[in-house]
Amino acid sequence: MDKKETYEKFKKFLKNGKHRITPERFEVLDYVIESDDHFSADELYLKMKNGKSNVSRATVYNSLELLVKCNMLIKRNFGDNKTFYESSYNKQNHGHLICKTCGDIIEFTNDKISGIVEEIVSQNDFSPDSFQFNIFGQCNKHKK
Repeated sequence: MDKKETYEKFKKFLKNGKHRITPERFEVLDYVIESDDHFSADELYLKMKNGKSNVSRATVYNSLELLVKCNMLIKRNFGDNKTFYESSYNKQNHGHLICKTCGDIIEFTNDKISGIVEEIVSQNDFSPDSFQFNIFGQCNKHKK
């Protein structure tokens, strides 16, 4: 999906849900699309403020929730009761290695895991939207 299609999908979602279509929401969408990392709402807000955006913290939080409902953003919780987001824009299913010491998150893909997921959903006549595979431990910087 290209950027124009992404805009149209979000605009249609907002219109169908009777949400206001505002430039600020699309500004949040732009930052989300450009992000390759996992981020919290506060991190995105600070990044936008440092980029001279006038968007409010409430608009960032509300827009992120709308983007999750629109399936353009994935909400993740990697422990410590902190919510992270990642763009689903042009991304395939993947897993995460999460360092419990420094918080680094390493993404990975593995065809065997994808195959197991396909086998499980097929056996259970289930239609998945996505899957999460997280491994918690220590990265090389903190291995004992």
